[in-house]
Amino acid sequence: MRRVTYSMSMSLDGYIVGPDGGFDWEVPGEDVFRYWIDEIREVGVHLLGRRLYETMLYWETADRDRSLDDSELEWTALWNPLPKVVFSTTLAEVQGNARLASGGLAEEIERLRAEPGEGDIAIGGATLAAEAAASDLIDEYRTMVYPVLVGGGIPFFPQQERRVDLELVETRTFSSRVVYLRYRVAR
Repeated sequence: MRRVTYSMSMSLDGYIVGPDGGFDWEVPGEDVFRYWIDEIREVGVHLLGRRLYETMLYWETADRDRSLDDSELEWTALWNPLPKVVFSTTLAEVQGNARLASGGLAEEIERLRAEPGEGDIAIGGATLAAEAAASDLIDEYRTMVYPVLVGGGIPFFPQQERRVDLELVETRTFSSRVVYLRYRVAR
């Protein structure tokens, strides 16, 4: 069965964006960006909330940007053909290799797990991940922890009143002082 993973960057105090909605502190070094490239190779389909989808729209046409380096071009070549499912109540259409979700998150994940296919089902976006976590649909939590305290914003972890035991699978410290943590949900 395909794993469902939630993977995003966060500040040391647990936020994916700061109080102003910005994430300018989240500048990956080359080694961190290379890791994200390697991770996206393991993804078979990416589920996104509206805000993350709109942020990632840049990559749909980024290959036309002559200032991109080889790593950014490689990311674009992997990201663009990747199937994406967007969860939104406000968007009427989406671009690229994306489609709007036709049902709820749990139903979509159940359908994707039942389909033949390779690669993880990746979830991006804290709101969407919170819904998946509340329904106990996430198998792994993966985060790049940046050495900064932003004091508020949108939290990486959903605010809920339930305990989830995790098993540490992998850690890695990058030259930029960013720390990668990968945990599997203990079932």
